[in-house]
Amino acid sequence: MSGHSKWSTIKRKKGKTDAARGKIFTKLIKEITVAARDGGGDPDSNPRLRTAILSSKAQNMPQDNIKRAIQKGTGEIPGVVYDEITYEGYGPAGVAVFIECLTDNKQRTVAIVRHIFSKYGGNLGENGCVGWMFERKGQILIRAEGLDEDKAMETALEAGAEDMEPHDDMFVITTSISELESVRSSLESGGIKIESAEMIMNPTNTVALDESQAGKFFKLYEALDESDEVQKVWANFEMSDDVMAKLSAE
Repeated sequence: MSGHSKWSTIKRKKGKTDAARGKIFTKLIKEITVAARDGGGDPDSNPRLRTAILSSKAQNMPQDNIKRAIQKGTGEIPGVVYDEITYEGYGPAGVAVFIECLTDNKQRTVAIVRHIFSKYGGNLGENGCVGWMFERKGQILIRAEGLDEDKAMETALEAGAEDMEPHDDMFVITTSISELESVRSSLESGGIKIESAEMIMNPTNTVALDESQAGKFFKLYEALDESDEVQKVWANFEMSDDVMAKLSAE
């Protein structure tokens, strides 16, 4: 399971404040706007937009917010123009970090990202320094409660999924990028509710963190993840369930 998803699990266990939900909405609105700008405002013919809308509904974003974000992307109403940019670096314990941003000011964003790395014991590197440690995959999360596991696995694999594994109160389905949409569609057609479906940067190797290392690393990870400048953070860390439980309780 990707580091991003492990961090999402930790945040879910800690609980969401109104401020945190506001930040999530801001990031989702950016993603919807860019998806609509690049692929059009019809989710039926724009998989990226459809995925962004699915993620927004999973966070209980009001429909009016989604509609306005789409209209800004298609130019129906005025909106900020965002550029897509990535940054790469290393965190404490040598963990590789890959960051995706949507920004209207690249100079501001790189300054903020560099400051966060420096403040929390990491180093912002050159493009390509860690990207080779990750591969793009599709990831679908479905809730385990009330799920017919055999049916879900059969549906996912027949649609082209690569794997399905339990994690916490979820099942994690991994796909190739090309099969993400077909697997998502097959699951929904089979009456299986999807918690999220997204493209991820899956690490090809990992760094195991003990409790002390994890505590230091997650100060960096949390600061990046909560920054309005950052859309998503991917990292190649691994940790035991005990360490994860302790972080969730802090």
